[in-house]
Amino acid sequence: MEKEVFSLCHMCSVRCPIRVLAEDGQVKWIEGNPHVPGMEGSLCPRGAAGINMLYDDERVQAPMIRVGERGSGQWRKASWDEALDLIGDKLKTIIDEHGGHSVVLGERAQLATHVSKTFLKAIKSPNYFSHDALCKGSVNTACRSLFGYTDGQMGMDYKNTKNIVLYGRNIFESISVKEVNNLMAALENGAKMTYIDPRVSITATKAHRYWMIRPGTDLALNYALIHVILKERLYDAAYVNKWVEGFKELQEFVNAYNPEWAEKETGIPANEIVDFAREISKDKPNVIFHFGYRGAHHVNEIYLRRSILILNALMGSIESKGGLFFKKGPGDEGGKAARKLVSQDFPKTEAIRCDKAGTPDFPLPDPAHGCPQILPYAILNEDPYPIKAYIAFRFDPLMSIADANQTKKALDKLDLVVSIDINYSNIAWYSDVILPESSFLERTDCIQQMNGLKPQMFLREKVVDPRYDTKDGVMILKEIANRLGTGEFFPYDSVDELVDWQLKGTGFTRDDFKKKGFVAYGKSPIFWDRENGLKFKTPSGKIEMKSSLLEDAGFSSFPSYEPVPAPEDNRFRLVVGRVAQHTHVSTQNNPYLNHICPENELWINDKKAAELGVSNGDKVKVASSVGNGIIKAKVTELIHPETVFMLHGFGHEAKYGTRALDKGVSDAELQENIYDKIGGSPAYHDTFVSVEPA
Repeated sequence: MEKEVFSLCHMCSVRCPIRVLAEDGQVKWIEGNPHVPGMEGSLCPRGAAGINMLYDDERVQAPMIRVGERGSGQWRKASWDEALDLIGDKLKTIIDEHGGHSVVLGERAQLATHVSKTFLKAIKSPNYFSHDALCKGSVNTACRSLFGYTDGQMGMDYKNTKNIVLYGRNIFESISVKEVNNLMAALENGAKMTYIDPRVSITATKAHRYWMIRPGTDLALNYALIHVILKERLYDAAYVNKWVEGFKELQEFVNAYNPEWAEKETGIPANEIVDFAREISKDKPNVIFHFGYRGAHHVNEIYLRRSILILNALMGSIESKGGLFFKKGPGDEGGKAARKLVSQDFPKTEAIRCDKAGTPDFPLPDPAHGCPQILPYAILNEDPYPIKAYIAFRFDPLMSIADANQTKKALDKLDLVVSIDINYSNIAWYSDVILPESSFLERTDCIQQMNGLKPQMFLREKVVDPRYDTKDGVMILKEIANRLGTGEFFPYDSVDELVDWQLKGTGFTRDDFKKKGFVAYGKSPIFWDRENGLKFKTPSGKIEMKSSLLEDAGFSSFPSYEPVPAPEDNRFRLVVGRVAQHTHVSTQNNPYLNHICPENELWINDKKAAELGVSNGDKVKVASSVGNGIIKAKVTELIHPETVFMLHGFGHEAKYGTRALDKGVSDAELQENIYDKIGGSPAYHDTFVSVEPA
């Protein structure tokens, strides 16, 4: 018998609304939810491969307990009770001896994040880490420094934009379906797109203007753009006069950074910089300088992201149709949001975060997400205290944190490493216990509170029963909590009970989701009044170009630009990125996606390759100060000569994931673990490598 279920994809963190058809307990079809504007049945390759993940016989199929050395791949199957009892006993011993703060949980942010945070709060641990912080910690800090809001509280009106600028935001390969469809609609209606990147990506081929910028010099370009906009008074004067703080200081700062100076630094002709500033100003305020998703490139990342946001403010595009907006929640429509477990009263802890985020030593990064790249240092140095246990919830530090060898050394110091995962990730392979989670098609999940121009709620509904001996993540954490004596903080005995608990007081019930998969609080987009109704959360109540957040912490709002030297001795800046067929490190073993894109290659400029004696398809050795690997060369003119590029997420070590095993090179093996010490993001593009024939 066929049934239709509206749900949410989870092949990446975007969580696109989907329509699923099942027959006799088998999933037959997945497509984008046709009731959601911008989706209309569309789905990316990863979403389409959700069926392959469901029926993949190389998934984790039962709880696994390690019997050999960590990473040796020696396992035995266990019952859930045995595995959970083992974890509960070890955690209790660790907490009794070292305190709850010695336990860390890192996850890829999800609908059940409030459950993960509740688990830690109940044992008095502040050490929650989100993968989001590795992507956009400095973007978060930059947004707060100007507006008082995090990047997660801001959105972009792609559909109505007239001009959009992307700094390496490879939007047509790192796909969010609704965003891409809305942007395509804007382009078809005459919008212009500029793409800035040392490499010609798919997005670059769709742009009206492409600049192959010298890697690491985007900030110089932006300072020159600001210089021209201010010198020629191309900004939205009425908006700036009313809503901007620190405009005079910005004028004085950028006076020296003219287009001729920027041309020498970036390689972009000065006249093109001037022409572009004049062109885009004609479309203000319906413009977007995209502040980025992965803002984790350089040690000065916060200032690059601030410069992008400043350009938006000068165009008056903040809270503008076709520009940037602040996401509206249920309260803006007189409604109530779904409840979360973190609203309870928890026992207090005096311990600071182990990465020191939010303390005087590291004041600006957001403690709600942390700085995961600091975790290996905290473990190895036992600073500020010993860490003894790590729980990885669908987040792989061995492939996501730079310098994987250092991370392994840190993990070796721990008494317990647990993975909650669907696949055999590298961290699962290196764990003591693996707890298999049900896939998104096999579980109901917590409410998705979708704030935006029109606040809504979505629900991920279970489509079929679990194929293997797996459990829902929220039930796994509850069962561990029961063994630690903190089960009272989890007032549910099933996911259905948890969802019902969340919905109480919202005015909606489970039945309201069945027709379309979502409910809406209102009907019309909400933009605040640009004359008198903008609500910035800064101390001044304005956009703070001179930032009180930065200045009060002892940092300059406008630091002098430091020139970016070219690499020497046949070395290259390593740049990494995405492809439409894969999500970070989690889909490389998927049968369908692996067939389309089985391994990564090293993009290298054709002239540089000729100097090295490297031809297209040759195996090359790429080496940094922390690691090396063998990879195929992709020789091309479509990349800057100072740069080499590889796809993120390859080089898997888990032997049970046979399709992805040893295919390509892991960028985490090569990258040095350095980071923006103000904003908080890793500096993934500040590692230099040598390349030679293998």
